[in-house]
Amino acid sequence: MAPRRRALTAARVRRSRTSLLTAVVAVATLALAACGGGSDSDSSAVPPAASSASTDLFADAPVADAAAILPGSTMEKIKKRGKLVVAEALDAPLLSQQDPSNPENVTGFDADLAKALAIYILGKPSVEIVPPATETREALLANGTVDVVFNTYTITEERAKQVTFAGPYFSSGLAVAVKTGNTEIKSIDDLAGKTVIVGANTPAVTEIPKRVPTAKVIQFGTDPQAVQALTQGRGDAYVQDITLLASNAASNKDITVVGNPFTEEPYGIGLKHGDEAMKQFVNTWLTTIQKQGLWADVWKASLGTVVKSEAPQPPAIGSVPGS
Repeated sequence: MAPRRRALTAARVRRSRTSLLTAVVAVATLALAACGGGSDSDSSAVPPAASSASTDLFADAPVADAAAILPGSTMEKIKKRGKLVVAEALDAPLLSQQDPSNPENVTGFDADLAKALAIYILGKPSVEIVPPATETREALLANGTVDVVFNTYTITEERAKQVTFAGPYFSSGLAVAVKTGNTEIKSIDDLAGKTVIVGANTPAVTEIPKRVPTAKVIQFGTDPQAVQALTQGRGDAYVQDITLLASNAASNKDITVVGNPFTEEPYGIGLKHGDEAMKQFVNTWLTTIQKQGLWADVWKASLGTVVKSEAPQPPAIGSVPGS
């Protein structure tokens, strides 16, 4: 029990040997996730990152029985090393965000789940972060640079040919944002007859007319333009991927996200292809933290801080093709 209650251990970010693309801004990161991509970040030298979420959040985090750490398994390798090596972003607000004033502080939904997995294996949240680029996540797993990927990694059958996915652990998708103070609109069901702002060339352009035929759809070329239109009252609601809306709401008090996503974009935990023992182990951990309530607590401490709704129901493990 003592290791779980110990102050969180700083984790070093190691230098990736692979030359990766330069990091894109966080907004582009989250928008890409909505399109089935992921967080594009520079995986070369970065400042140290650490496990610094509230100790209370992990006070009762589960630790696997010794018998679950199978001989010769990835879990045993991590246990002997003393740290979990994770591919995750450093520039994704509410998901995995490095504090510029304290580089050892990395928090968010993905970051905190990675710490919880480290506790499950090691009894302590010892995490080493390797920021990936979208097109290198598979290689980082295949060559053993990282143990797992927590990186808004959408599960697809095509990707599953190169990666083994645990989960899904979260379902993103289109959601609704309104100007703060609007109490009339609580979900997509309230958009009939309303003026709905969408981003040009996003899934919302076709999804809103299908679901709410009486809504008037107006398009804007960029996310900042759409946000400005919403706050100026040129539309009643803005429909976009929930991770992008949550990022906007985190930095703009005039925007409130209402309800949960009404489309599905299942995120999985990337593992080395063919590692079925690790997949079963991680899925058991996911089931455990979901039943225990830790999953919901992590959501509330991150995405839930700007989404006006109860914690969503986690997607069923193995419920999508490729998982």
